Amino acid sequence: MQTRTMVMPPAKAAVVHAPQRADLNGCPWHDVKSMLRRVGLRPTRQRMALGWILFGKGDRHLTAEMLYEEASRAKVPVSLATIYNTLHQFTEVGLLRQVGVDGSKAYFDTNVSAHHHFFVEDGNELVDIPDTDVAVGKAPMPPAGYEIARIDVVVRLRKKS
Repeated sequence: MQTRTMVMPPAKAAVVHAPQRADLNGCPWHDVKSMLRRVGLRPTRQRMALGWILFGKGDRHLTAEMLYEEASRAKVPVSLATIYNTLHQFTEVGLLRQVGVDGSKAYFDTNVSAHHHFFVEDGNELVDIPDTDVAVGKAPMPPAGYEIARIDVVVRLRKKS
């Protein structure tokens, strides 16, 4: 890892560190190990198992509780606290993107590219919206000493009555 990336804000570090799909070789276990090493995380047994669950099925949106349920079904011995810690570690290094839906609910997105989301209220489900399909008007000026890291748009959906 280059020293220069250590002093960059997390949003920029994520761009530098994010794995490229072309770098993956198709073996989820090997790909997860490579992804973790590339971003400077030690590939521990728990990180590997959780990474395999997260990244082995393509782009997805998961809450910590959803990942915990999948890990339990896969017989991965891990606590909910470890899941939260791992999700936040993966987010800090740019492997995941956190999407806030409600004040108490956060989803973690394996697709870290620029895009927005529909939130289907009836099913508690996030669906990707391509970045090009959303036009954001004038962004506010950030306070002195700050810059805008990204703008997230979440469009809430419900079935028509």
